[in-house]
Amino acid sequence: MKIVVTNDDGYDQPGLAALVEAVKPLGEITVVAPATPQSNVGHRVTMRDPIRVDRVGERTYVVHATPADCTRLAVKCLVPDVDWVVAGINPGANLGSDVYQSGTVAATREAAILGIRAAAVSQYIGPDVTVDWPAAQAQSARCLQAVWEKPLAAGQFWNINLPSPISANDVLAHRLCPLDKHPHRYRYVEAAKGYRYQGIIHDRPRAAGSDVDVCFGGMIAVTRMEI
Repeated sequence: MKIVVTNDDGYDQPGLAALVEAVKPLGEITVVAPATPQSNVGHRVTMRDPIRVDRVGERTYVVHATPADCTRLAVKCLVPDVDWVVAGINPGANLGSDVYQSGTVAATREAAILGIRAAAVSQYIGPDVTVDWPAAQAQSARCLQAVWEKPLAAGQFWNINLPSPISANDVLAHRLCPLDKHPHRYRYVEAAKGYRYQGIIHDRPRAAGSDVDVCFGGMIAVTRMEI
């Protein structure tokens, strides 16, 4: 089994290292990740300019472009026989409408577009909580093993969100749930150089049983996404 691991935060981030360790039991890992942070770039791709790629290890590539570009290059050039693309672990949830701006989710959506099985993993960060990366690694490993063989039709991929706080020793339940469709409440306030975004993720509205509701309720939210 050949697995490409990527993210939207950059190749040197702890979430990526945690995800590599989480998926190691599942196959041979190749890292194809952005050179610099690419959070919230959505599904942007590079089509007119050359993309620089640095090979920094036997199976580690640093891509000077977006997460979706990382997946495209991995599938088309770097690991053409790849079986899975897994993205994350993102420090921050990708729930509900977040999936449309998330570079993490875009990397896996691109894999689904190209006919490759894929999963995005994100860690919700509750109020006054910091990310426990060993716990995120342990919970991601358990959840990915649980969904690895579940059916995915053409054009489908997994979006996984870990609750907060978590412990490496807890055996958290995961629940298949739909994407929440409530609009995220936010506003812009006038600042010295323009307008600044303000929003509090913890207060967002949610439908019962949706991914937001499940994750905020303390379970791992697993959503089967469609391109």
